[in-house]
Amino acid sequence: MKNTKNKAVCIMSGGMDSTLSAHMMREEGYEIIALHFNYDQRTEKKELECFNNITEALNVEKKYVLDLDFFEKLGASALTDKNIDVPTTGIQEGVPVTYVPFRNGIFLSMAAAIAEKEGAEVIAIGVVEEDSSGYPDCREDYITAMQKAINLGTKDETNIEIKMPLVHLKKSEIVQASLNLDVPLELTWSCYKSEDKACGVCDSCRLRLNGFEIAGVKDPISYA
Repeated sequence: MKNTKNKAVCIMSGGMDSTLSAHMMREEGYEIIALHFNYDQRTEKKELECFNNITEALNVEKKYVLDLDFFEKLGASALTDKNIDVPTTGIQEGVPVTYVPFRNGIFLSMAAAIAEKEGAEVIAIGVVEEDSSGYPDCREDYITAMQKAINLGTKDETNIEIKMPLVHLKKSEIVQASLNLDVPLELTWSCYKSEDKACGVCDSCRLRLNGFEIAGVKDPISYA
């Protein structure tokens, strides 16, 4: 295992992917600095609750919760604009309306500022390229380019690696890896629409449920 003095800023939404990513960083021996964003998304309250429960279970000592109100002003996404319906048919072409413009780029930029301040050598993000919903800011090439830009735009002695341990995994493999590391999946949330019981029909719920089905295990959260 790595020296536990090494730090990783883990971007954590309260979802399954970012939770597994954080657990993988802990398994590698990193001290986790947890980072969560409230950006006026539909399930903001539930995601924050999950983040707090997950970081408590992980015994995270340092965490940041940042409020970003401009995403609501920007709109252009079903996650932040209540006038745009979250799709429930499972049929979309191109980039889906749940894509939030350049969200991961903004998240990574803020994570870089925290990493530089905290002396962290790693930023961990749970992006999934192959089994994702087609978001351009989840692509490996993009994250790699962002890493280069971050290191060009920080102090010479700052050298940050962006780890994306799930980028080539399918959702069923994420479920299995989570079970192998005893990730508390019952504390995670994936639904785009609801905060009490998951809707089961939005793209994110469909991906999650399909992953559990292929993995041959039951999803521990409640569905409507």
